[in-house]
Amino acid sequence: MAKNSDNDAASQSKRGLFSRKPKAEKQNKEPGRLKQIGQVFQMTRRHDPMVVWWMALAALGIIAVGLVIGLLIRNWVTMLIISIPLALLAAMYIMSRRAEKAAFSQLVGRPGAVGAAMSVLRRGWILKEEPVAYNRHQDLVFMAIGRAGVVLVSEGPKSRVRELVISERKRVGRVLPNVPIHVINAGQDEDQVALEDIAKKMKKLPKSITKLEVSAVEKRLSTLTANRLPIPKGIDPNRVRPNRRATRG
Repeated sequence: MAKNSDNDAASQSKRGLFSRKPKAEKQNKEPGRLKQIGQVFQMTRRHDPMVVWWMALAALGIIAVGLVIGLLIRNWVTMLIISIPLALLAAMYIMSRRAEKAAFSQLVGRPGAVGAAMSVLRRGWILKEEPVAYNRHQDLVFMAIGRAGVVLVSEGPKSRVRELVISERKRVGRVLPNVPIHVINAGQDEDQVALEDIAKKMKKLPKSITKLEVSAVEKRLSTLTANRLPIPKGIDPNRVRPNRRATRG
């Protein structure tokens, strides 16, 4: 009898362990697609209350056009069925664009914001997470390597970062004399590139080197940046990141 009771206790403990496992997995499970969309919508609406009206206007506009076409061809039911999914896609597109602007607006004025904006780029780019140059004003220069060559993106007033960019360009040019070096001045001034446009600007740069040459350039530059001093206190680009769900829409 004692042996049977021990077996029953062991089996109950096993059932208890297995019954708790799905609950733990459920807690660690990532939110579903609809929940992610809801979170992005809430974040966007906090920073851009007009997003609801723009989404509604886009959706209703497409449905209205579909109904007009349906009345002209005397088949408004079919056109309404076609218009509703298109209206939802239009509303989602508006939300995606507004969410991207809202995500980047939270980074404006924060040290390391340019590095965070560049982190959206992944495929085909090698990004240096830490700034390759800086000064006492916390003006920064970030670096990326891709098919376009070497791209230096400055953060700070153009007049202050000019010397940093020139110095870094000379350093890279001595190591890679035949590789194109592009400079993008990021900021809110008229002659600068906004945070949300940095990735677009980099993607539009003309391709000059192959994928194999990108890896070779990165290895060559790793020796140039290996002995850098640590980044200034208060600047940690790894902690400043845009909402990826918002930027992806």
